[in-house]
Amino acid sequence: MIQRLRTSDAGCAEQLAIVLQRDSTQTIEIRDVVTGILADVRQGGDAALLTYTSKFDGFEASSVSELEITKDRLRNAFDNIEPLVREALQTSVDRVLAYHQKQKDALGGGEWVFEDEDGNELGQLVRGLSRVGIYAPGGKASYPSTVIMTAVPAKVAGVSEITLVVPAPGGEINETLLAAAHLVGVDRVFTVGGAQAIAALAYGTETIGRVDKIVGPGNIYVATAKQMVFGDVGIDMVAGPSEVVIVADDSANLDWLVMDMFAQAEHDEMAQAILVSWDDELLDRVAARVEKSLQEQEKPLSRLDIIRKSIDSRGALIKVDDVEEAMQLVNRIAPEHLEIVLHDPEPALAMVQNAGAIFVGNQSAEVVGDYTAGPSHVLPTGGTARFASPLGVYDFQVRSSLVRCSAAGAVKLNRDAAILAREEGLDAHAESAEFRVQG
Repeated sequence: MIQRLRTSDAGCAEQLAIVLQRDSTQTIEIRDVVTGILADVRQGGDAALLTYTSKFDGFEASSVSELEITKDRLRNAFDNIEPLVREALQTSVDRVLAYHQKQKDALGGGEWVFEDEDGNELGQLVRGLSRVGIYAPGGKASYPSTVIMTAVPAKVAGVSEITLVVPAPGGEINETLLAAAHLVGVDRVFTVGGAQAIAALAYGTETIGRVDKIVGPGNIYVATAKQMVFGDVGIDMVAGPSEVVIVADDSANLDWLVMDMFAQAEHDEMAQAILVSWDDELLDRVAARVEKSLQEQEKPLSRLDIIRKSIDSRGALIKVDDVEEAMQLVNRIAPEHLEIVLHDPEPALAMVQNAGAIFVGNQSAEVVGDYTAGPSHVLPTGGTARFASPLGVYDFQVRSSLVRCSAAGAVKLNRDAAILAREEGLDAHAESAEFRVQG
């Protein structure tokens, strides 16, 4: 049975906190394991990477070069997948490319320069990162969409080289993922995964070059490794289980509503689907439909057991008084995905402060955001939408401040700089400035 909460009930805040909490009981143990893997790969390079690939993926290779997938192999995968799949991949890439190109154009390239009254030029230069590493889950649970949603904005940003790592348990690799890697122009692909793959990207080995930033989702070992190498390299975020909050009224299509919740729940047992409404009848109908659908399926869903566990342990139906309270709750949760399914969604949309991606109206299923809408599906989870944003072009760029002093402008700037430097006791700073004033 899915949990039912009412914000007007005493103790609702405590109940909601329990629904939203994450299991961190394994954190210390996992960090110890990951620490050892990172140290081994950092010191042992290719040899350590081969050892862990054999241990965790059951994939034996005599050199890391054997784990690299050639561009010809990627092209062959693209040419030989089913035509409908190939067309869907192309559609996804085209739309994600178009969205991120508009994102870049809206920033004006991010560069600007102005001249002040003394003739000094001040501004900002923007450059794409040199090397980016992408982690994509592999094996049977493979996600070509992750390759598209990470590599395309990196390419638009001007990244020079992209290295993709993907685990291949027992040597098994998904052909559609390889086709996606070909389509988006990934430069190098290695069949390595886990914390050892993150270590290879962060520190480099004899075969895999060190990158400047690592992006992409993975299991708890991958997420922990990304967190631990941050500082040596950049990372996109430490992603947690996927989540959706749906704010709905009686205009919502009941079947679509329930399946949107199931779509989120099938990611894994810790995924979360929450429905918020002030309509008691709608909440009752959804509760009944969820229970019935979890027991009866004309065409059983392949991950129904996972959906059941997710809905049972993490799902919730929350009764609020009105749309204002609903949106206050949304902003408190700061969900990865937010669906607004209302007769008039605009007032609710105007009240959104914290959400990773927003889907407005009955027709706007969250699933199109996963694959074909255009924005990257790499989004802040676990309430981090309060301070984090979706992956975009800006995540793959670095900005440099630009200062070009004129002869006249340098005099005033250096004079004032010298005064402030003396105040801070930095005599060499002051002398550096005063030389230019005296000259």
